[in-house]
Amino acid sequence: MATATILPESYLALIREFPLRRIKSEEENDAAIAVFERLMENRKGLDDWEVDYLHILAELIHDFEEDAYPIEKTPPVRMIKFLMESRDMNQVELAKATGLPKTTLSEILLEHRSITPKTRNALAKFFNVDPSLFV
Repeated sequence: MATATILPESYLALIREFPLRRIKSEEENDAAIAVFERLMENRKGLDDWEVDYLHILAELIHDFEEDAYPIEKTPPVRMIKFLMESRDMNQVELAKATGLPKTTLSEILLEHRSITPKTRNALAKFFNVDPSLFV
């Protein structure tokens, strides 16, 4: 048989101020952010219940903002071109640096060929980025 948990007043006060439930509007999100920022300023003085509340509140804010402001994934070829431009390099230089054949890179950049796991890993290693950028 489960025993009842006695919730500390500090946690109950937070629940009364901003109940932990799905955020449905900009106004609710603004209110959640205000509570979150206030708690973060005093995070070292929080008890375990308040820390749990803070983590759940952060997840709720994240979920709302991910739905409200979706970030479009950059196409892999555009990412490769951007990374090449940022290093002021051409296909020949990239081929030499990664050990990938020039023709392979050319076909990928022209979008005539998909990026294989081997190519993805070589690019990720060279550019020092996560391989998922090229998926």
